[in-house]
Amino acid sequence: MARKTEWLRKIRPAVLHCAKSALCCNATKALRNAVMSAQFNDFSSYTQQLAAAANRANRLTLENAESVFGVQLRTLERNTNATAGFFGELAQAGAQADLQALLPKGMQLARDNFERLASAGQEVIDLNLKTSEALGALASQPFTATPKASGKTR
Repeated sequence: MARKTEWLRKIRPAVLHCAKSALCCNATKALRNAVMSAQFNDFSSYTQQLAAAANRANRLTLENAESVFGVQLRTLERNTNATAGFFGELAQAGAQADLQALLPKGMQLARDNFERLASAGQEVIDLNLKTSEALGALASQPFTATPKASGKTR
């Protein structure tokens, strides 16, 4: 019996320590889980913001491509109409004098077509600059841990 009580005396501090450390470990685990949950929520928030920013950048790029295509198509249409009109006049001209009178018109047509083309190029550059500024502003926005409420729900 003395031997048994001696063994209990030796083991009791270890058992009490384990009981205390189990409580401590459980509290530590709960705290660790809360921290990890908060980190996961932050990560989830960051990924949502990144996806929204990527979506906005994609939309801006597509809108720019649509605008550029429209400008170039409009310029092509105007140049084609002007050139077709000139070729119609050229086909109707029969005499040598009429052809000599059409030469300055042809040069003027080429000049006008080139001016329209240059103007469209400048407009395209302007559209690209505006889009790149918008993309730069989008890229410089900081991501926050909690996104601003936009009133939208999934």
